[in-house]
Amino acid sequence: MSVSIKEVVSRKDLKNFVQFGTDLYHDSPYFCPPLFFDEINTLDKKKNSAFEVCEAIYYLAYKNNKIVGRIAGIVNHRANEAWGVKKTRFGWFDFIDDTDVSFSLLKAVENWGKAKGMDSINGPVGFTDFDHEGLLIEGFDQLGTLATIYNYPYYAKHYEAYGLTKDIDSLEWKIYTPKEVPVRMARISALVKEKYNLRYVKVKSHKELVKRFGYTFFDLIDEAYRPLYNYSPLTESQKKYYCEIYFPMLNFDFLSLVVNDKDELVALGVSMPDITKALQKCRGKLFPFGFIHILKGLKAKKIDVIDLMLIAVRPDYQNKGVNSLLFDEQTPYYNKYQVKYSESSPVLETNLKSQANYAYFETEQHKRRRIYIKPIV
Repeated sequence: MSVSIKEVVSRKDLKNFVQFGTDLYHDSPYFCPPLFFDEINTLDKKKNSAFEVCEAIYYLAYKNNKIVGRIAGIVNHRANEAWGVKKTRFGWFDFIDDTDVSFSLLKAVENWGKAKGMDSINGPVGFTDFDHEGLLIEGFDQLGTLATIYNYPYYAKHYEAYGLTKDIDSLEWKIYTPKEVPVRMARISALVKEKYNLRYVKVKSHKELVKRFGYTFFDLIDEAYRPLYNYSPLTESQKKYYCEIYFPMLNFDFLSLVVNDKDELVALGVSMPDITKALQKCRGKLFPFGFIHILKGLKAKKIDVIDLMLIAVRPDYQNKGVNSLLFDEQTPYYNKYQVKYSESSPVLETNLKSQANYAYFETEQHKRRRIYIKPIV
């Protein structure tokens, strides 16, 4: 039976698009379902402020009138301009183990990108760095996280058979919580604080965070991440969008903020309780009872695993040991909540400065991801 590719045009289509990404992994013990409403909002052209600088198209693949695959094609004009490229991004790419399906979906995005004047396809990536990116190629027996992609091992074979090749890899670690701050790190932190007149700031709510720092929180991330692969500078609307979505979810014990003597934010670290098991119980749906599982995970007093979401240091404070302050401040909180280990976010294989953050701890490098590229012909 031939594959039929159809563009997502209705709200029902969009819900089917999102639901397929969870249904395909119904029997996987490692898959972390995304939050259904969050996926819908991210893909909704009326709600996601990324569409100020992006355009996108979504496709579903059918066989025997059954959905067997999906893909999103994205052109991020702001990122392309910043990097001087003409890339068509692809993401939300899931499919059964059938090359007729995967190839048809990739070809649909390739043709769409070519019509837009693009000269390559690149993925899996999202609209911005705050979306899922990087195909899992090692660590299939490890539990997924809310912030990352989990996929079946056969995906990579399909990518490579289509002609996609490695653009860059990223690595992930388990970082085991020490009973106290490593002596060398504590010493460096104390010296750095004194030398550069730095101090910690603690906030207790997302309202206090916005009132105190406003969008400078994301200004700092923009400055720190701008040189990194594929990064798309955020618009003011995007900064507001991410504030409204992510700040209310934070446990502020796990937010580290470092300011200088001018009260300027110069470093931040964000982590949150891992809620993979809660999301597995509710399959990513808040209702009727999913929100209870998720709230329990976010508000628990004892937490086995923490997800390290991001670390950012202002460029003029980089290479000065300032990042050690973030770990120095967080370690006591991890012990307070009896955290066994934290899951790092994906770190580019070329980003040795970020990898050095974990040198003071017992670690296990347990996952590898790959972003691919292919010229459009």
